[in-house]
Amino acid sequence: MNKTSKTYDTFLRPGITIQGKWHHKQYVIIRKLGKGAIGSVYLCESNGKKAALKVSDKSASITMEVNVLKSLGKVQGRSLGPYLLDVDDWIVPGVGAFSFYVMEYIQGKTLPEYMNQRGEEWIGVFMLQLLDDLESLHEAGWVFGDLKVDNLLVTSSPARLRWVDVGGTTQVGRAIKEYTEFYDRGYWGLGTRKAEPSYDLFALVMVFLSVYHPNHFPKGQNPQAILFNRVDRVKALKPYSSCLKKALVGKYQTSAEMKQEISTVLYDLQMQKTTRSNTNSISSRRQDKSSNALEYIGLVLLALGYYLSSLLIP
Repeated sequence: MNKTSKTYDTFLRPGITIQGKWHHKQYVIIRKLGKGAIGSVYLCESNGKKAALKVSDKSASITMEVNVLKSLGKVQGRSLGPYLLDVDDWIVPGVGAFSFYVMEYIQGKTLPEYMNQRGEEWIGVFMLQLLDDLESLHEAGWVFGDLKVDNLLVTSSPARLRWVDVGGTTQVGRAIKEYTEFYDRGYWGLGTRKAEPSYDLFALVMVFLSVYHPNHFPKGQNPQAILFNRVDRVKALKPYSSCLKKALVGKYQTSAEMKQEISTVLYDLQMQKTTRSNTNSISSRRQDKSSNALEYIGLVLLALGYYLSSLLIP
């Protein structure tokens, strides 16, 4: 890598075509999607298909992220992160080489947008879904690290939370390499920055608090009390408050533990809802806040499956 004051952002503009040095594939830049500590991500097009291209002058960091995506791709039956499509170098004449990789372009809504449109009944379903994916990630030897609202999108048909940036993913046992203060338990004084499942579970709680506190809030003199208070003040989170507080103070050692308790809460909520529905006239209970009720029911059945299977485990 040649040292230069000019960065990749200087050369990448809409309409520019870049070609890989080794694989010779061409990508037409459409627009910039975002920039992080390691590099920038651009929406691009190749052979009529859209993709996301991440470029950086930190080749070692790009290599690490590529290895993470390859590892996640080996988790059987899962699509934990974007699919990896290509890895190459881009040569800028007279300047030097920039490393890049190309991944699946995930389209969807942000979690707050989806919740606002479809209703709060989805919150438990998404908690359970995220915990299920985190369990697979942790079992594969990784911790997400920089888990936050900005790194999640809800895709449709069926509704599913997808991870759009794995830049902070860290091997279990190492120091978290990338984090955002609001979601970081170290910032709140409630744990270390060691990569372990409990680190991600703390961040998971902060993700759902962020849905209702988009502008975030200060940690104050007693961070734990502040967080507990914020959980209690959100009506939609109250059924899960005991689980969320346990995650905030590191009471869960694995995602599976939290998943089992969340699934139990969701099961109880559905039983209560069914009981209330049966006591009212059929005509007055026909309305559903969700425009894709069958999709929601399918995901709730997944939760019930977790609950029933937990009863069979001694």
